[in-house]
Amino acid sequence: MDATITEITDQNFEETVVQSSRPVLVDFWAPWCGPCKAIGPTIDALAAAYDGQMTFGKCNVDDNPEIPGKFGIRSVPTVMVFQDGKVFEQMTGLVNRAKLEGAIKNALNGGASTSPFLVQ
Repeated sequence: MDATITEITDQNFEETVVQSSRPVLVDFWAPWCGPCKAIGPTIDALAAAYDGQMTFGKCNVDDNPEIPGKFGIRSVPTVMVFQDGKVFEQMTGLVNRAKLEGAIKNALNGGASTSPFLVQ
C-alpha cells in the first residue's frame, strides 16, 4: 500500500476516520474485484495530490466485514468521504477521477454533498 494511504480496519476505523480532524476518503475494496484494481491507481494519485490536506484509506471488505456492514456496503468498489465523523459523500462502482476529485474539493472547501439521499 502507498505510504500516503492508511489501511482502514474494523479495529482502527473509529480512531482513523470518525475522530479525524480532517476529511477522510475511504476506498472499500476486495482483492478479487477487477473494478477495485482499476480505481486503485486513481485513489493513489489523489492521495499523493492531496497529501496533508485529507486522509486517504483503503478497507479490504473481506478482512474487515464489520465497518462495511455498518454502512450497508453491498458492492465494491465503494468510495466514501467522511467529514466530522459522518458520511459526506458516497460513490459506488468505477467512478472517474473528476467525480472523486469533486467530492474531495467539496469536503475540503465546505461545499455541499452531491449525495442528497445519504441516510446518516
